[in-house]
Amino acid sequence: MRKRRAAAWWAALTTVFTLAAVGCEDSSGPEDGTSPFTGLAAREAPVLAVKIDNVGPARPQSGLGSADIVYVERVEAGLSRLMAVYSSHLPPTVGPVRSARETDLELLRQFGEPAFAYSGAQSKLLPLVKDAPLHPVPPERVGDGYTRSESRAAPHNLYLRPERALSAAPDADDAADIGFRFGAAPPAGGRGTPSYTVRYPAAAISFAWAGERERYRVSMDGTSVPVADAKGRGPATVVVQGVTIRDSRFHDRSGSASPFTDTTGSGPALVLRDGKAHQARWERPAATRGTEFTTPDGERLAFARGPVWVAYVPREAVPTGAAGNSR
Repeated sequence: MRKRRAAAWWAALTTVFTLAAVGCEDSSGPEDGTSPFTGLAAREAPVLAVKIDNVGPARPQSGLGSADIVYVERVEAGLSRLMAVYSSHLPPTVGPVRSARETDLELLRQFGEPAFAYSGAQSKLLPLVKDAPLHPVPPERVGDGYTRSESRAAPHNLYLRPERALSAAPDADDAADIGFRFGAAPPAGGRGTPSYTVRYPAAAISFAWAGERERYRVSMDGTSVPVADAKGRGPATVVVQGVTIRDSRFHDRSGSASPFTDTTGSGPALVLRDGKAHQARWERPAATRGTEFTTPDGERLAFARGPVWVAYVPREAVPTGAAGNSR
């Protein structure tokens, strides 16, 4: 049974997300026995979010193929970091695990009170993490839930055992509606886009459609990374979401300001599914609400059933008109 300490938030969320699926077959809300994160059959289970390293020495990462959702965030020095969200499947290990950011706290509020695994944070941020509506499971709280790999150098060698992390967060909320809808592709629109590259000042992430698997292959800085599990689960939908990214009041050890990605409000998006790019608009009225994606005509835009990757980029980086930067 899902915990209810955030019941008021989810009651409001339930009334907001009504069906507007004209032309989008089977794009209804979550059903019994179906994951609200992927649209696939899944058991009712708590949510675990893990902050994952994404620089060269951290690759290939472990456990990405089991994630229901992967968020790509810009961090200091123009690099990127990942937030992987698990509920349907738990891999044996996930990592390398890295530090939390202020962006994570706003992003995670739409999940109610999830478990959140990370390794450290800027000292002035720690009180905000403590007060946030989530269940922190850093190494100091779950000592036996983490392990160091001897094959990699610190800090790129810390790995999480998800089962133990969730055992330390028994009150973590189960997966619930965060606004995603799944179903058949929109009947019209979309441009054939076999590949798409998201670029940050010091990082690039590419998504290439693999039609035979009906999934996207992912490359980081030109090198393929494993994002599919043994059954071939990989991202079925990729969202390029245009947001406001600004300097936060927090800084890293070198004095560089940590970017803050504002995931509330509204803005442009590009939704990649089935080898096509669809123009879209996103809306998230408040941090306690989920994110709704609609077509230019205002209809709910259905994702393909399967894992979802969301890459946050500046608003102006989302192409308009011709849908895509296929390469």
